[in-house]
Amino acid sequence: MTTHIRNFCIIAHVDHGKSTLADRLLQLTGTISDRDMTAQVLDTMDLEREKGVTIKASAVRMNYKAGDGRDYEMNLIDTPGHVDFGYEVSRALNACEGAVLVVDATQGIEAQTLANLYQALNADLVVVPVINKIDLPSARPDEVAEDVGSLLGVAPESVIQISAKEGKNVEAVLEAIVEKVPPPSNEPEKPLRALIFDSHYDPYKGVIAYVRVVEGMARQNETVRMMATKTDVKPIEIGIFAPSMKPVKELTSGEVGYIATGLKTVHECRVGDTLTQAAGPASEALPGYLHPKPMVFAGIYPVDADQYPDLRESLDKLQLNDASLTFEPETSQALGFGFRAGFLGLFHMEIIQERIEREFDLDVLFTAPSVEYEVVTHTGEIVKVDSPAELPDEGLIAEVREPWMNIEIITPTDYYGPIMELVTKRRGIYKQQEYPAPHRVQLDFQIPLAELIVDFFDDLKSRTKGYASLDYQFAEYRPDKLQKLEILVNGEPVDALAAIVHERDAYHKGQRLITKLKEIIPRQLFDVAIQAAAGGRVISRANVKATRKDVLAKCYGGDITRKKKLLEKQKKGKRRLKMVGNVEIPQEAFMAVLRLEEE
Repeated sequence: MTTHIRNFCIIAHVDHGKSTLADRLLQLTGTISDRDMTAQVLDTMDLEREKGVTIKASAVRMNYKAGDGRDYEMNLIDTPGHVDFGYEVSRALNACEGAVLVVDATQGIEAQTLANLYQALNADLVVVPVINKIDLPSARPDEVAEDVGSLLGVAPESVIQISAKEGKNVEAVLEAIVEKVPPPSNEPEKPLRALIFDSHYDPYKGVIAYVRVVEGMARQNETVRMMATKTDVKPIEIGIFAPSMKPVKELTSGEVGYIATGLKTVHECRVGDTLTQAAGPASEALPGYLHPKPMVFAGIYPVDADQYPDLRESLDKLQLNDASLTFEPETSQALGFGFRAGFLGLFHMEIIQERIEREFDLDVLFTAPSVEYEVVTHTGEIVKVDSPAELPDEGLIAEVREPWMNIEIITPTDYYGPIMELVTKRRGIYKQQEYPAPHRVQLDFQIPLAELIVDFFDDLKSRTKGYASLDYQFAEYRPDKLQKLEILVNGEPVDALAAIVHERDAYHKGQRLITKLKEIIPRQLFDVAIQAAAGGRVISRANVKATRKDVLAKCYGGDITRKKKLLEKQKKGKRRLKMVGNVEIPQEAFMAVLRLEEE
Protein backbone atom coordinates (compact mmCIF):
# COMPACT_ATOMS: atom_id res chain seq x y z
CA MET A 1 0.00 0.00 0.00
CA THR A 2 1.12 3.56 -0.64
CA THR A 3 -0.81 5.27 2.17
CA HIS A 4 2.44 5.80 4.10
CA ILE A 5 4.24 7.55 1.16
CA ARG A 6 4.40 11.33 0.70
CA ASN A 7 6.16 12.81 -2.35
CA PHE A 8 6.79 16.55 -2.07
CA CYS A 9 9.14 19.27 -3.27
CA ILE A 10 10.20 22.62 -1.82
CA ILE A 11 9.65 25.67 -4.03
CA ALA A 12 10.59 29.29 -3.35
CA HIS A 13 12.24 32.40 -4.70
CA VAL A 14 16.04 32.26 -4.76
CA ASP A 15 17.61 32.65 -1.28
CA HIS A 16 14.42 32.21 0.75
CA GLY A 17 15.85 29.23 2.64
CA LYS A 18 14.83 26.07 0.72
CA SER A 19 18.15 24.26 1.18
CA THR A 20 18.34 25.19 4.88
CA LEU A 21 14.82 23.85 5.44
CA ALA A 22 15.81 20.64 3.61
CA ASP A 23 18.84 20.35 5.97
CA ARG A 24 16.59 20.63 9.04
CA LEU A 25 14.12 18.04 7.70
CA LEU A 26 16.99 15.60 7.10
CA GLN A 27 18.25 16.15 10.65
CA LEU A 28 14.81 15.89 12.24
CA THR A 29 14.07 12.59 10.54
CA GLY A 30 17.51 11.20 11.42
CA THR A 31 18.35 10.69 7.71
CA ILE A 32 21.71 12.34 8.32
CA SER A 33 23.53 12.07 11.64
CA ASP A 34 24.59 15.35 13.29
CA ARG A 35 28.21 14.31 12.73
CA ASP A 36 27.78 14.16 8.91
CA MET A 37 25.70 17.31 8.74
CA THR A 38 26.99 20.20 6.64
CA ALA A 39 25.13 23.32 5.53
CA GLN A 40 23.17 22.87 2.26
CA VAL A 41 23.76 19.12 2.37
CA LEU A 42 21.75 18.53 -0.84
CA ASP A 43 23.78 21.13 -2.77
CA THR A 44 26.61 18.77 -3.69
CA MET A 45 28.32 20.93 -6.33
CA ASP A 46 31.06 23.30 -5.19
CA LEU A 47 29.46 25.93 -7.41
CA GLU A 48 26.16 25.66 -5.54
CA ARG A 49 27.89 26.24 -2.22
CA GLU A 50 30.00 29.14 -3.47
CA LYS A 51 27.14 31.00 -5.12
CA GLY A 52 24.62 30.05 -2.41
CA VAL A 53 22.03 28.90 -4.96
CA THR A 54 20.61 25.50 -5.83
CA ILE A 55 21.33 24.65 -9.47
CA LYS A 56 20.25 21.00 -9.63
CA ALA A 57 17.07 19.48 -8.30
CA SER A 58 18.10 16.66 -5.94
CA ALA A 59 16.04 13.87 -4.38
CA VAL A 60 16.23 12.26 -0.94
CA ARG A 61 14.13 9.76 1.04
CA MET A 62 13.38 10.29 4.76
CA ASN A 63 11.55 8.10 7.27
CA TYR A 64 9.37 10.00 9.75
CA LYS A 65 7.30 8.86 12.73
CA ALA A 66 4.34 11.23 12.74
CA GLY A 67 2.20 12.45 15.63
CA ASP A 68 -0.39 9.75 14.85
CA GLY A 69 2.23 7.11 15.72
CA ARG A 70 2.60 5.80 12.14
CA ASP A 71 5.80 5.66 10.09
CA TYR A 72 5.86 7.58 6.82
CA GLU A 73 8.22 7.47 3.87
CA MET A 74 8.85 11.06 2.75
CA ASN A 75 10.42 11.65 -0.68
CA LEU A 76 11.74 15.20 -0.91
CA ILE A 77 12.91 16.86 -4.13
CA ASP A 78 14.80 20.11 -3.45
CA THR A 79 14.45 22.56 -6.37
CA PRO A 80 16.32 25.68 -7.56
CA GLY A 81 14.78 29.15 -7.11
CA HIS A 82 16.62 31.17 -9.76
CA VAL A 83 14.54 32.06 -12.82
CA ASP A 84 17.11 30.46 -15.18
CA PHE A 85 16.51 27.04 -13.62
CA GLY A 86 12.71 27.04 -13.88
CA TYR A 87 12.89 23.93 -16.06
CA GLU A 88 14.42 21.94 -13.17
CA VAL A 89 11.44 23.04 -11.05
CA SER A 90 8.85 21.96 -13.65
CA ARG A 91 10.39 18.47 -13.76
CA ALA A 92 10.41 18.12 -9.99
CA LEU A 93 6.73 19.15 -9.77
CA ASN A 94 5.68 16.35 -12.12
CA ALA A 95 7.21 13.78 -9.76
CA CYS A 96 5.29 14.98 -6.65
CA GLU A 97 1.81 15.26 -5.14
CA GLY A 98 2.57 18.24 -2.90
CA ALA A 99 4.77 21.35 -2.70
CA VAL A 100 6.04 23.28 0.31
CA LEU A 101 5.99 26.96 -0.66
CA VAL A 102 8.65 28.82 1.34
CA VAL A 103 8.39 32.61 1.68
CA ASP A 104 11.01 34.78 3.40
CA ALA A 105 9.49 36.69 6.37
CA THR A 106 11.71 39.72 5.61
CA GLN A 107 11.21 39.86 1.81
CA GLY A 108 7.62 38.66 1.37
CA ILE A 109 6.17 37.41 -1.92
CA GLU A 110 8.55 37.77 -4.88
CA ALA A 111 8.28 37.17 -8.63
CA GLN A 112 9.71 33.65 -8.58
CA THR A 113 7.48 32.77 -5.60
CA LEU A 114 4.47 33.51 -7.80
CA ALA A 115 5.91 31.83 -10.92
CA ASN A 116 6.73 28.60 -9.03
CA LEU A 117 3.38 28.67 -7.21
CA TYR A 118 1.42 28.92 -10.48
CA GLN A 119 3.48 26.04 -11.89
CA ALA A 120 2.62 23.94 -8.83
CA LEU A 121 -1.10 24.76 -9.10
CA ASN A 122 -1.08 23.91 -12.83
CA ALA A 123 0.41 20.52 -11.94
CA ASP A 124 -2.51 19.99 -9.46
CA LEU A 125 -0.24 19.89 -6.42
CA VAL A 126 -1.36 20.51 -2.85
CA VAL A 127 0.51 23.61 -1.62
CA VAL A 128 1.69 23.82 2.02
CA PRO A 129 2.61 27.51 2.70
CA VAL A 130 5.52 28.15 5.08
CA ILE A 131 7.06 31.43 6.26
CA ASN A 132 10.78 31.17 6.99
CA LYS A 133 13.40 33.35 8.77
CA ILE A 134 11.07 34.51 11.58
CA ASP A 135 14.19 34.77 13.80
CA LEU A 136 15.53 37.79 11.89
CA PRO A 137 15.09 41.25 13.48
CA SER A 138 13.54 42.65 10.26
CA ALA A 139 11.04 39.76 9.92
CA ARG A 140 7.35 40.65 9.44
CA PRO A 141 5.79 37.16 9.79
CA ASP A 142 2.17 38.22 10.47
CA GLU A 143 2.12 40.75 7.64
CA VAL A 144 3.62 38.21 5.17
CA ALA A 145 1.22 35.50 6.44
CA GLU A 146 -1.72 37.76 5.50
CA ASP A 147 -0.28 38.29 1.99
CA VAL A 148 0.30 34.54 1.50
CA GLY A 149 -3.14 33.75 2.95
CA SER A 150 -4.92 36.13 0.57
CA LEU A 151 -2.87 34.79 -2.36
CA LEU A 152 -3.79 31.14 -1.66
CA GLY A 153 -7.24 31.81 -0.21
CA VAL A 154 -6.41 30.31 3.21
CA ALA A 155 -6.57 31.71 6.73
CA PRO A 156 -3.32 33.55 7.69
CA GLU A 157 -3.21 31.52 10.97
CA SER A 158 -2.88 28.28 8.98
CA VAL A 159 0.40 29.46 7.36
CA ILE A 160 3.23 27.75 9.28
CA GLN A 161 5.87 30.15 10.68
CA ILE A 162 9.35 28.66 11.10
CA SER A 163 13.04 29.45 11.39
CA ALA A 164 14.87 26.79 9.37
CA LYS A 165 18.24 28.09 10.56
CA GLU A 166 17.40 27.58 14.23
CA GLY A 167 15.13 24.56 13.63
CA LYS A 168 12.19 26.38 15.23
CA ASN A 169 8.74 24.82 14.51
CA VAL A 170 10.12 22.72 11.59
CA GLU A 171 8.32 19.62 12.92
CA ALA A 172 5.02 21.37 12.08
CA VAL A 173 6.03 21.33 8.39
CA LEU A 174 6.42 17.53 8.41
CA GLU A 175 3.10 17.11 10.20
CA ALA A 176 1.38 19.39 7.66
CA ILE A 177 2.85 17.36 4.78
CA VAL A 178 1.60 14.09 6.32
CA GLU A 179 -1.83 15.61 6.92
CA LYS A 180 -2.42 17.64 3.71
CA VAL A 181 -0.42 16.00 0.90
CA PRO A 182 -2.29 13.01 -0.55
CA PRO A 183 -0.49 9.65 -0.90
CA PRO A 184 0.37 8.55 -4.47
CA SER A 185 -2.09 6.26 -6.23
CA ASN A 186 -1.40 2.56 -5.62
CA GLU A 187 -1.32 0.46 -8.81
CA PRO A 188 1.40 -2.20 -8.42
CA GLU A 189 -0.36 -4.79 -10.63
CA LYS A 190 -0.29 -2.60 -13.77
CA PRO A 191 2.66 -2.68 -16.24
CA LEU A 192 5.60 -0.59 -15.03
CA ARG A 193 5.53 3.14 -15.89
CA ALA A 194 8.21 5.32 -14.30
CA LEU A 195 8.94 8.94 -15.17
CA ILE A 196 12.62 9.92 -15.56
CA PHE A 197 12.78 13.36 -13.93
CA ASP A 198 16.57 13.73 -13.87
CA SER A 199 19.76 11.81 -14.57
CA HIS A 200 23.52 11.95 -14.18
CA TYR A 201 26.51 10.05 -15.52
CA ASP A 202 28.58 7.73 -13.36
CA PRO A 203 31.84 6.32 -14.84
CA TYR A 204 31.19 2.88 -13.26
CA LYS A 205 27.41 2.49 -13.50
CA GLY A 206 26.78 4.45 -16.71
CA VAL A 207 23.75 6.71 -16.97
CA ILE A 208 21.80 6.86 -13.70
CA ALA A 209 18.13 7.76 -14.20
CA TYR A 210 16.23 9.39 -11.31
CA VAL A 211 12.72 7.94 -11.50
CA ARG A 212 9.32 8.35 -9.95
CA VAL A 213 7.43 5.05 -10.27
CA VAL A 214 3.81 5.89 -11.19
CA GLU A 215 2.46 2.39 -11.83
CA GLY A 216 3.80 -1.15 -11.45
CA MET A 217 7.13 -2.22 -9.95
CA ALA A 218 10.77 -1.94 -11.02
CA ARG A 219 12.82 -5.02 -10.03
CA GLN A 220 16.57 -5.61 -10.12
CA ASN A 221 16.53 -8.59 -12.53
CA GLU A 222 13.90 -7.38 -15.04
CA THR A 223 14.88 -5.74 -18.32
CA VAL A 224 13.44 -2.23 -18.72
CA ARG A 225 12.72 -0.24 -21.88
CA MET A 226 12.96 3.51 -22.55
CA MET A 227 9.73 4.22 -24.42
CA ALA A 228 10.95 7.18 -26.52
CA THR A 229 14.25 5.70 -27.70
CA LYS A 230 13.12 2.00 -27.64
CA THR A 231 16.35 1.05 -25.81
CA ASP A 232 16.27 -2.10 -23.63
CA VAL A 233 18.62 -2.35 -20.64
CA LYS A 234 19.06 -4.67 -17.68
CA PRO A 235 19.52 -2.44 -14.61
CA ILE A 236 22.92 -2.72 -12.93
CA GLU A 237 21.42 -1.40 -9.71
CA ILE A 238 18.11 -0.08 -8.36
CA GLY A 239 18.08 2.08 -5.29
CA ILE A 240 16.92 5.08 -3.27
CA PHE A 241 18.56 8.34 -2.17
CA ALA A 242 19.18 8.34 1.57
CA PRO A 243 20.66 10.94 0.71
CA SER A 244 23.60 9.00 -0.81
CA MET A 245 22.69 6.21 -3.24
CA LYS A 246 21.54 3.06 -1.41
CA PRO A 247 20.65 -0.12 -3.39
CA VAL A 248 17.25 -1.81 -2.83
CA LYS A 249 15.66 -4.89 -4.47
CA GLU A 250 12.67 -3.09 -5.99
CA LEU A 251 10.86 0.22 -6.35
CA THR A 252 7.08 0.02 -6.12
CA SER A 253 4.26 2.26 -7.30
CA GLY A 254 4.50 5.76 -5.80
CA GLU A 255 8.19 5.57 -4.82
CA VAL A 256 11.09 7.79 -5.91
CA GLY A 257 14.55 6.31 -6.54
CA TYR A 258 17.17 5.66 -9.19
CA ILE A 259 17.95 3.02 -11.81
CA ALA A 260 21.58 2.59 -12.91
CA THR A 261 21.23 1.64 -16.57
CA GLY A 262 24.87 0.95 -17.49
CA LEU A 263 24.36 2.96 -20.70
CA LYS A 264 27.56 4.58 -21.88
CA THR A 265 25.97 6.92 -24.41
CA VAL A 266 23.84 9.69 -23.04
CA HIS A 267 21.37 9.98 -25.94
CA GLU A 268 19.45 6.80 -25.12
CA CYS A 269 18.22 7.92 -21.71
CA ARG A 270 16.33 11.21 -22.02
CA VAL A 271 14.86 13.22 -19.17
CA GLY A 272 11.06 13.19 -19.47
CA ASP A 273 11.04 9.68 -20.98
CA THR A 274 9.01 6.81 -19.49
CA LEU A 275 10.57 3.53 -18.32
CA THR A 276 8.55 0.33 -18.72
CA GLN A 277 9.22 -3.42 -18.73
CA ALA A 278 10.58 -4.94 -21.94
CA ALA A 279 8.31 -7.98 -21.37
CA GLY A 280 4.72 -6.74 -21.27
CA PRO A 281 5.36 -3.01 -21.78
CA ALA A 282 2.82 -0.27 -21.00
CA SER A 283 0.68 0.79 -23.96
CA GLU A 284 1.47 4.52 -23.74
CA ALA A 285 4.11 6.75 -22.19
CA LEU A 286 3.44 9.19 -19.35
CA PRO A 287 3.02 12.81 -20.40
CA GLY A 288 6.64 14.02 -20.55
CA TYR A 289 7.93 17.56 -20.32
CA LEU A 290 7.65 20.42 -22.73
CA HIS A 291 11.07 20.85 -24.23
CA PRO A 292 12.64 24.02 -22.79
CA LYS A 293 13.17 26.82 -25.29
CA PRO A 294 16.68 28.26 -25.12
CA MET A 295 16.66 32.05 -24.82
CA VAL A 296 20.34 32.96 -25.05
CA PHE A 297 22.87 31.59 -27.54
CA ALA A 298 26.66 31.74 -27.39
CA GLY A 299 29.57 30.06 -29.15
CA ILE A 300 31.80 27.73 -27.09
CA TYR A 301 35.27 27.11 -28.51
CA PRO A 302 38.22 25.16 -27.08
CA VAL A 303 41.26 27.38 -26.53
CA ASP A 304 43.37 24.45 -27.75
CA ALA A 305 41.90 23.04 -31.01
CA ASP A 306 42.98 19.49 -30.01
CA GLN A 307 40.45 19.56 -27.16
CA TYR A 308 37.43 19.73 -29.53
CA PRO A 309 36.46 16.00 -29.00
CA ASP A 310 36.81 16.46 -25.20
CA LEU A 311 34.56 19.52 -25.35
CA ARG A 312 31.91 17.56 -27.27
CA GLU A 313 32.03 14.76 -24.67
CA SER A 314 31.81 17.18 -21.74
CA LEU A 315 28.79 18.96 -23.30
CA ASP A 316 27.14 15.56 -23.84
CA LYS A 317 27.58 14.69 -20.15
CA LEU A 318 26.39 18.12 -19.01
CA GLN A 319 23.30 17.82 -21.20
CA LEU A 320 22.47 14.56 -19.45
CA ASN A 321 22.64 16.35 -16.12
CA ASP A 322 20.95 19.51 -17.41
CA ALA A 323 18.39 18.77 -20.13
CA SER A 324 17.78 22.48 -20.84
CA LEU A 325 21.23 22.86 -22.45
CA THR A 326 21.21 22.53 -26.26
CA PHE A 327 24.21 22.62 -28.60
CA GLU A 328 25.24 21.99 -32.20
CA PRO A 329 28.61 22.20 -33.99
CA GLU A 330 29.64 25.44 -35.70
CA THR A 331 32.81 26.91 -37.16
CA SER A 332 34.15 30.43 -36.96
CA GLN A 333 36.85 31.98 -39.16
CA ALA A 334 38.37 33.61 -36.11
CA LEU A 335 38.09 30.75 -33.62
CA GLY A 336 38.00 27.49 -35.60
CA PHE A 337 35.75 24.57 -34.62
CA GLY A 338 33.35 24.87 -31.72
CA PHE A 339 29.68 24.68 -30.72
CA ARG A 340 26.73 27.05 -30.73
CA ALA A 341 24.97 26.40 -27.42
CA GLY A 342 21.54 27.53 -26.21
CA PHE A 343 20.90 28.49 -22.57
CA LEU A 344 17.85 29.54 -20.56
CA GLY A 345 19.52 32.73 -19.38
CA LEU A 346 22.83 34.46 -18.65
CA PHE A 347 23.23 32.91 -15.19
CA HIS A 348 22.64 29.47 -16.73
CA MET A 349 25.38 30.24 -19.27
CA GLU A 350 27.79 31.36 -16.54
CA ILE A 351 27.16 28.14 -14.57
CA ILE A 352 27.75 25.95 -17.66
CA GLN A 353 31.02 27.78 -18.39
CA GLU A 354 32.22 27.21 -14.82
CA ARG A 355 31.18 23.55 -14.89
CA ILE A 356 33.05 22.87 -18.15
CA GLU A 357 36.19 24.45 -16.71
CA ARG A 358 35.98 22.75 -13.30
CA GLU A 359 34.43 19.35 -13.86
CA PHE A 360 36.15 18.58 -17.17
CA ASP A 361 39.30 20.72 -16.76
CA LEU A 362 38.96 22.34 -20.21
CA ASP A 363 40.01 25.83 -21.26
CA VAL A 364 37.13 27.25 -23.27
CA LEU A 365 36.30 30.53 -24.89
CA PHE A 366 32.71 31.82 -24.87
CA THR A 367 31.58 34.39 -27.44
CA ALA A 368 29.21 37.20 -26.50
CA PRO A 369 25.65 35.90 -26.03
CA SER A 370 22.99 36.64 -28.63
CA VAL A 371 19.31 35.75 -29.05
CA GLU A 372 17.47 33.94 -31.84
CA TYR A 373 16.04 36.20 -34.56
CA GLU A 374 13.60 35.42 -37.36
CA VAL A 375 14.62 36.80 -40.76
CA VAL A 376 12.00 37.10 -43.51
CA THR A 377 13.57 37.14 -46.99
CA HIS A 378 12.04 38.78 -50.08
CA THR A 379 10.95 35.31 -51.24
CA GLY A 380 8.82 34.98 -48.09
CA GLU A 381 11.07 32.35 -46.51
CA ILE A 382 11.55 32.56 -42.70
CA VAL A 383 15.09 31.81 -41.51
CA LYS A 384 15.97 31.41 -37.82
CA VAL A 385 19.28 33.07 -36.96
CA ASP A 386 20.93 32.57 -33.57
CA SER A 387 24.38 33.90 -34.46
CA PRO A 388 24.90 37.39 -35.95
CA ALA A 389 27.41 35.87 -38.40
CA GLU A 390 24.56 33.88 -40.02
CA LEU A 391 22.50 36.97 -40.92
CA PRO A 392 21.88 36.91 -44.69
CA ASP A 393 23.00 39.70 -47.00
CA GLU A 394 21.06 42.96 -46.46
CA GLY A 395 19.72 42.92 -50.03
CA LEU A 396 17.89 39.62 -49.36
CA ILE A 397 16.16 40.70 -46.14
CA ALA A 398 12.55 41.93 -46.12
CA GLU A 399 12.36 42.23 -42.31
CA VAL A 400 14.08 41.04 -39.16
CA ARG A 401 11.93 39.97 -36.20
CA GLU A 402 13.26 39.79 -32.66
CA PRO A 403 11.92 37.91 -29.62
CA TRP A 404 9.94 39.96 -27.09
CA MET A 405 9.35 38.87 -23.52
CA ASN A 406 6.59 39.47 -20.99
CA ILE A 407 8.33 40.48 -17.79
CA GLU A 408 6.92 40.76 -14.30
CA ILE A 409 8.76 42.90 -11.75
CA ILE A 410 7.68 42.86 -8.10
CA THR A 411 9.11 45.75 -6.09
CA PRO A 412 8.43 47.97 -3.07
CA THR A 413 6.42 51.01 -4.30
CA ASP A 414 9.35 53.39 -3.50
CA TYR A 415 11.27 52.18 -6.58
CA TYR A 416 8.46 52.71 -9.08
CA GLY A 417 10.25 55.62 -10.85
CA PRO A 418 13.75 54.09 -11.30
CA ILE A 419 12.21 50.87 -12.73
CA MET A 420 10.04 52.78 -15.21
CA GLU A 421 13.12 54.71 -16.36
CA LEU A 422 15.23 51.53 -16.70
CA VAL A 423 12.63 49.66 -18.78
CA THR A 424 11.78 52.55 -21.13
CA LYS A 425 15.50 53.20 -21.73
CA ARG A 426 15.75 49.61 -22.97
CA ARG A 427 12.86 49.85 -25.45
CA GLY A 428 10.38 48.31 -23.00
CA ILE A 429 6.60 48.89 -23.15
CA TYR A 430 4.50 49.30 -19.99
CA LYS A 431 1.43 47.00 -19.83
CA GLN A 432 -0.22 47.08 -16.40
CA GLN A 433 0.27 47.00 -12.65
CA GLU A 434 -1.23 45.18 -9.66
CA TYR A 435 -0.74 45.40 -5.91
CA PRO A 436 -0.31 41.83 -4.53
CA ALA A 437 0.33 43.31 -1.05
CA PRO A 438 0.37 46.77 0.53
CA HIS A 439 3.58 48.70 -0.37
CA ARG A 440 4.45 46.16 -3.10
CA VAL A 441 3.66 46.63 -6.74
CA GLN A 442 3.75 44.12 -9.60
CA LEU A 443 4.67 45.85 -12.87
CA ASP A 444 4.11 44.06 -16.18
CA PHE A 445 6.15 45.12 -19.21
CA GLN A 446 7.12 43.82 -22.63
CA ILE A 447 10.76 44.15 -23.60
CA PRO A 448 13.04 42.76 -26.35
CA LEU A 449 15.00 39.75 -25.10
CA ALA A 450 18.24 41.25 -26.49
CA GLU A 451 17.86 44.14 -24.01
CA LEU A 452 17.02 41.75 -21.17
CA ILE A 453 20.11 39.54 -21.44
CA VAL A 454 22.59 42.40 -21.21
CA ASP A 455 22.94 43.01 -17.43
CA PHE A 456 19.28 44.07 -17.08
CA PHE A 457 18.94 42.03 -13.89
CA ASP A 458 22.08 43.58 -12.33
CA ASP A 459 20.84 47.07 -13.22
CA LEU A 460 17.41 46.31 -11.74
CA LYS A 461 18.94 45.06 -8.49
CA SER A 462 21.24 48.07 -8.10
CA ARG A 463 18.43 50.58 -8.76
CA THR A 464 16.14 48.94 -6.18
CA LYS A 465 18.80 48.16 -3.52
CA GLY A 466 18.25 44.44 -4.22
CA TYR A 467 14.52 44.47 -3.41
CA ALA A 468 13.00 43.99 -6.86
CA SER A 469 12.51 40.51 -8.30
CA LEU A 470 12.06 39.50 -11.90
CA ASP A 471 10.32 36.76 -13.81
CA TYR A 472 10.01 36.47 -17.59
CA GLN A 473 8.21 34.44 -20.28
CA PHE A 474 8.44 34.47 -24.04
CA ALA A 475 5.74 36.61 -25.73
CA GLU A 476 6.24 36.74 -29.52
CA TYR A 477 8.49 37.74 -32.41
CA ARG A 478 8.11 41.34 -33.62
CA PRO A 479 9.65 43.08 -36.64
CA ASP A 480 11.92 46.08 -36.00
CA LYS A 481 14.68 48.07 -37.70
CA LEU A 482 17.60 45.78 -36.88
CA GLN A 483 20.96 45.51 -38.60
CA LYS A 484 24.27 43.72 -38.26
CA LEU A 485 27.12 45.56 -36.55
CA GLU A 486 30.39 44.10 -37.85
CA ILE A 487 33.84 44.51 -36.38
CA LEU A 488 36.79 44.46 -38.78
CA VAL A 489 40.30 43.87 -37.44
CA ASN A 490 42.88 44.75 -40.09
CA GLY A 491 40.14 44.77 -42.71
CA GLU A 492 39.03 41.21 -41.85
CA PRO A 493 35.55 40.78 -40.31
CA VAL A 494 35.68 38.91 -36.98
CA ASP A 495 32.47 36.88 -36.97
CA ALA A 496 32.64 36.21 -33.23
CA LEU A 497 32.49 39.96 -32.48
CA ALA A 498 29.48 40.73 -34.71
CA ALA A 499 26.19 41.76 -33.09
CA ILE A 500 22.64 42.47 -34.22
CA VAL A 501 21.58 45.92 -33.00
CA HIS A 502 18.75 48.40 -33.44
CA GLU A 503 19.35 50.93 -36.21
CA ARG A 504 19.27 53.89 -33.81
CA ASP A 505 21.88 52.30 -31.49
CA ALA A 506 24.34 51.13 -34.17
CA TYR A 507 26.49 54.28 -34.21
CA HIS A 508 26.85 54.64 -30.43
CA LYS A 509 27.37 50.92 -29.84
CA GLY A 510 29.93 50.73 -32.65
CA GLN A 511 31.86 53.68 -31.23
CA ARG A 512 31.82 52.34 -27.67
CA LEU A 513 32.87 48.88 -28.81
CA ILE A 514 35.81 50.22 -30.83
CA THR A 515 36.99 52.31 -27.86
CA LYS A 516 36.78 49.24 -25.65
CA LEU A 517 38.56 46.94 -28.11
CA LYS A 518 41.36 49.48 -28.53
CA GLU A 519 42.13 49.06 -24.80
CA ILE A 520 41.77 45.26 -24.83
CA ILE A 521 43.55 44.13 -28.02
CA PRO A 522 47.27 43.86 -27.23
CA ARG A 523 49.73 45.91 -29.28
CA GLN A 524 51.41 44.00 -32.11
CA LEU A 525 54.62 44.69 -33.99
CA PHE A 526 52.52 46.48 -36.61
CA ASP A 527 49.62 48.98 -36.58
CA VAL A 528 46.22 47.28 -36.19
CA ALA A 529 43.14 49.05 -37.54
CA ILE A 530 39.85 48.24 -35.79
CA GLN A 531 36.66 49.34 -37.56
CA ALA A 532 32.95 49.04 -36.88
CA ALA A 533 30.67 48.74 -39.91
CA ALA A 534 26.86 48.76 -40.13
CA GLY A 535 24.43 49.23 -42.99
CA GLY A 536 27.23 48.81 -45.54
CA ARG A 537 29.48 51.63 -44.25
CA VAL A 538 32.24 52.07 -41.68
CA ILE A 539 30.93 54.06 -38.72
CA SER A 540 33.94 54.11 -36.41
CA ARG A 541 37.65 53.39 -36.50
CA ALA A 542 40.62 53.28 -34.13
CA ASN A 543 44.27 52.23 -34.50
CA VAL A 544 46.17 50.08 -32.02
CA LYS A 545 49.66 51.55 -32.30
CA ALA A 546 52.56 49.22 -33.01
CA THR A 547 55.13 48.37 -30.36
CA ARG A 548 58.36 49.74 -31.74
CA LYS A 549 61.82 48.31 -31.53
CA ASP A 550 64.34 51.11 -31.33
CA VAL A 551 66.37 50.38 -34.49
CA LEU A 552 68.21 53.69 -34.10
CA ALA A 553 69.81 52.69 -30.79
CA LYS A 554 73.08 51.66 -32.48
CA CYS A 555 73.07 54.83 -34.64
CA TYR A 556 75.01 57.49 -32.80
CA GLY A 557 76.04 60.57 -34.77
CA GLY A 558 76.63 60.28 -38.50
CA ASP A 559 74.44 61.23 -41.41
CA ILE A 560 70.61 61.50 -41.19
CA THR A 561 70.28 59.28 -44.30
CA ARG A 562 71.58 56.30 -42.28
CA LYS A 563 68.73 56.72 -39.83
CA LYS A 564 66.18 57.11 -42.63
CA LYS A 565 67.48 53.96 -44.30
CA LEU A 566 67.10 51.93 -41.09
CA LEU A 567 63.59 53.28 -40.47
CA GLU A 568 62.60 52.51 -44.08
CA LYS A 569 63.87 48.95 -43.69
CA GLN A 570 61.82 48.57 -40.48
CA LYS A 571 58.70 49.95 -42.22
CA LYS A 572 59.05 47.39 -45.05
CA GLY A 573 59.41 44.56 -42.54
CA LYS A 574 56.28 45.72 -40.69
CA ARG A 575 54.31 45.85 -43.95
CA ARG A 576 55.31 42.27 -44.75
CA LEU A 577 54.53 41.19 -41.17
CA LYS A 578 51.10 42.80 -41.39
CA MET A 579 50.24 40.67 -44.43
CA VAL A 580 50.95 37.41 -42.62
CA GLY A 581 50.61 38.58 -39.02
CA ASN A 582 47.86 37.17 -36.85
CA VAL A 583 46.18 39.47 -34.34
CA GLU A 584 45.59 37.69 -31.05
CA ILE A 585 42.12 38.60 -29.72
CA PRO A 586 41.73 37.87 -25.98
CA GLN A 587 38.55 36.40 -24.37
CA GLU A 588 37.65 39.79 -22.78
CA ALA A 589 37.19 41.22 -26.27
CA PHE A 590 34.35 38.79 -27.02
CA MET A 591 32.63 39.68 -23.78
CA ALA A 592 33.15 43.43 -24.35
CA VAL A 593 30.17 43.34 -26.69
CA LEU A 594 28.12 42.73 -23.55
CA ARG A 595 29.63 45.17 -21.17
CA LEU A 596 29.16 48.40 -23.05
CA GLU A 597 28.51 50.93 -20.30
CA GLU A 598 25.62 53.23 -21.06
CA GLU A 599 26.96 56.73 -21.47
